[in-house]
Amino acid sequence: MNKDEFNKVWLSSYPKEVPASIAYPEIPVTDLLVQSAKDFPNHDAISFMGKTMKYNELMNDVYKFAHGLKQLGIKKGDRISLLLPNSPQSVISYYGALLLGAIVVQNNPMYTERELEHQLVDSGSETIVTLDLLYPKVMNIRSKTFLKTIIVTSIKDYLPFPKNLLYNLKLKKEGQYVPIPKQDGVCFFSKLLKSQPVFPIRVSIDPKEDIALLQYTGGTTGVAKGVMLTHYNLVANVVQETHWLYQAKKGQERILGVLPFFHVFGMTSVMNLSIHLASTMILLPRFKAEEILETIQREKPTFFPGAPTMYIALLNHPNVKQYDLSSINACISGSAPLPLEVQEKFEKLTGARLVEGYGLTETSPVTHANPIWQKRKTGSIGLPWPDIDAKIVDPVTAEDVEHGGIGELAIKGPVVMKGYWNRPEETTKVFLNGWLLTGDMATMDDEGYFYIVDRKKDMIIAGGYNIYPREVEEVLYEHEAVQEAVVIGIPDPYRGETVKAFIVLKQGVTITEKELDVFCRERLAAYKIPRAYEFRTELPKTMVGKILRRALVDEEKKKIDQDKVS
Repeated sequence: MNKDEFNKVWLSSYPKEVPASIAYPEIPVTDLLVQSAKDFPNHDAISFMGKTMKYNELMNDVYKFAHGLKQLGIKKGDRISLLLPNSPQSVISYYGALLLGAIVVQNNPMYTERELEHQLVDSGSETIVTLDLLYPKVMNIRSKTFLKTIIVTSIKDYLPFPKNLLYNLKLKKEGQYVPIPKQDGVCFFSKLLKSQPVFPIRVSIDPKEDIALLQYTGGTTGVAKGVMLTHYNLVANVVQETHWLYQAKKGQERILGVLPFFHVFGMTSVMNLSIHLASTMILLPRFKAEEILETIQREKPTFFPGAPTMYIALLNHPNVKQYDLSSINACISGSAPLPLEVQEKFEKLTGARLVEGYGLTETSPVTHANPIWQKRKTGSIGLPWPDIDAKIVDPVTAEDVEHGGIGELAIKGPVVMKGYWNRPEETTKVFLNGWLLTGDMATMDDEGYFYIVDRKKDMIIAGGYNIYPREVEEVLYEHEAVQEAVVIGIPDPYRGETVKAFIVLKQGVTITEKELDVFCRERLAAYKIPRAYEFRTELPKTMVGKILRRALVDEEKKKIDQDKVS
């Protein structure tokens, strides 16, 4: 037994059904779909707003889309941006692009034009697949990017009759209909597919070297970067998850797909996992509590990956007890800490097992989770998954910390990214002798269960979304009335955390919270906008003038503690 194996104390806490190590297939991500379509051609692959697609139908549309992209001149290594909600088109576009060896760039539909522009330019994307409702946003920034081709689709393209006919009428009535004029470089998803053959198409892929995905994140340093995840990274993580969910059976599961695919957790734990298990993906383009409850009762999913805010919203729905949620067998919660009260109430309501996990965009993303059907620990992110090496290191000396000590969590394994896109210096900063430094302060107990003691230094997690204070602060500084600004996360019973901004105004200038809110809404995605503002004459600083963000965090904690006492 070598030193690393000896230090993996968590292996003794593994359920007997979970192996310590796995032989990962060195295959392209698309082989997951090819195999499931071969083994379960007539099994439902997707259920979307009343319409289903069989695996052979999905496979055919993916081949058609790949041929369509090839016709448009797309080749291996080209970046293709997807600006889509969860829908059949998002699955088809993802796998179709990967078949050609293109690199998928997932974009958040909620992004402002400014945020989207950065990702398109940084990635060098020349092609984007977008929803008709988002077409104006893309066109407004097209001239500032490298975009040559815009493929437009609509929710109605995969709706059943008569919903597909009524869809545009509904949009027109609500004033949301967006006409798409004929323009050079603009084509329609549905027309592109109709003109293409269905025979297989693929290019040569080196799974360990070739990039499958550029997933944008602030990473561990707060600067928006594209995380390069290889085919091997993504396949390894979904294989690990399949073994962790050892009760899951191929061709028999139904996975609720409300976690957005533009978030790496949703992409892996819903889309890729479902495809690998030949499960039925029950897709919803947005989260609405009542719609989710109705969907669970009607569609009977067995697995529901989610974020704490989702489970909280369902528990707080006034009519939740009127719905039958008993089909759910397991849930893995990620993106934010899972409150014990939420875990217990949800399990009592559904009879399912709900456990907390942990991961990073840089690790494809999941590295830890509590055992689903075995021993779990309150407040713990659980055990490292098979073949994940994890250790705690001193944040200053980088030396290993003894069991029970607090330090920075470092990770190594088959799911760790290749690096940051076009940012070798940033990549070097987060690697230490092959170990990825997560930036999270953590500890490990004697049984190998890990606990996050503090989050990434400044990051705010609100409703499962990562918010980097620097980005919000830069927007606030753009306002001519603002002299100084600092942003922190404050506790929120629903979102986990919410954004609070502390502002020092320029001398002789006045501005209201409402005016600042309007200013931010024009420049930031809704979830990044401060929900509270506090105006001050000065901010706490160090001797050299650096704003002490931690001092403000401590002040807010004291206020909360005082409120509890009173």
